[in-house]
Amino acid sequence: MSLEVRTIGDYDFPGWLRAAKAGFHRPPSVTEEEIGLRRSQTDLDRTQGAFDEGRCVATFRSMPRELTVPGGAVLPASAITNVSVTATHRRRGLASRMMAAELDASVRRGEPVAILVAAEYRIYGRFGFGPAAGVTEWEVDTARAGRPQGAPSDSGRIDLADPSEVLKLGPLLHDRVRLRHPGAINRTERNWEYATGTVINPSFPWKEPTFVLYRDASGRVDGLAAYTAEDTWHGMFPKVPLTVRELIAATPEAERALWRYMLAMDWVATVRTGFRGQDDVLPLLLDDPRAAHVHSTSDFLWLRLLDVPRALAARTYAAPGSAVLDVADPDGYAAGRFRLEAAADGTATAEAAPSAAPDVSLTAAALASLYLGDESAARLTVTGGVTESRPGGAARVDALFRTARKPWPIDTF
Repeated sequence: MSLEVRTIGDYDFPGWLRAAKAGFHRPPSVTEEEIGLRRSQTDLDRTQGAFDEGRCVATFRSMPRELTVPGGAVLPASAITNVSVTATHRRRGLASRMMAAELDASVRRGEPVAILVAAEYRIYGRFGFGPAAGVTEWEVDTARAGRPQGAPSDSGRIDLADPSEVLKLGPLLHDRVRLRHPGAINRTERNWEYATGTVINPSFPWKEPTFVLYRDASGRVDGLAAYTAEDTWHGMFPKVPLTVRELIAATPEAERALWRYMLAMDWVATVRTGFRGQDDVLPLLLDDPRAAHVHSTSDFLWLRLLDVPRALAARTYAAPGSAVLDVADPDGYAAGRFRLEAAADGTATAEAAPSAAPDVSLTAAALASLYLGDESAARLTVTGGVTESRPGGAARVDALFRTARKPWPIDTF
């Protein structure tokens, strides 16, 4: 019997949820509470399943999100998640069929980009996605780090906060912060409920964090952090490990103050930073930057361009100039030749230019890696993702696409 791939209905949802949990190696049983909680945040019109004689054996879901691009504009994005294929049904093209259906639907919905967090590196390049924003996690030896650099430059203060304060004040701050970081997405009300423990998903362990808010001299909330710590001792010596669950700041003053608070806390021997941008300033704030050891660094957010002119025109550029990009895309969404014209103020226009001589030829995945400022065309000429069609073409592209800071995908999804 052939496998059926389709959008699911309410009656399919419990079986779909069991398949998704099994696909991610979690206990597959589900409770009525969990079904109700997950169903309330699932748009069935954006949820697919593959079925073998009525049993769900593969899952796929997307959510509408806003993606920040260089310059602070946001683009509607299809945020793809819950992609799984049960081990009994691998290598049958199920993920490919669901991805094709989703990308077609994204185009119909007017979403110029799709995004995802790739659990495995080798899967999504064949669908035109490219790694577009990475993350690094540091572990800081606080004794070696010394006193954090930079004295406070304002009269701000840090206060402990309870979850109700975070629910009220956090969303306004996050909306300010995310527009400063290409690769960031918006958070939903449910995201904040999960973050504060107001709603607890029984599939994921919950440990209550401590919350702190940074306020400037006027009382405006410019920073938020959440962390957990273990009361660990070696004999009579405290060796407390502290893990930062979140640290976001709208100003340099708030960022410095929050890190100073974390690193100077009594008894704390190590601070694990959580996922930060790959060029995060934290090591520079330490008296000894070598005290910040890289615990992990990796690709994180992957991007797929579906409407190239719209996406190119949405972001700003580092310098005035023009470039013609010849994009290869076997699936057709991003295929074509496009002329990008950037003005002195950073704004740009982009349009199809089928007869123009290209500066570079590149794959859709390579363009995705360039788009947020994470990669350079010069580097990608080595991999073959970018080919210079005219001498100096890669340098011209890099002069346009470069950004002052690397993108930072603040949130997962």
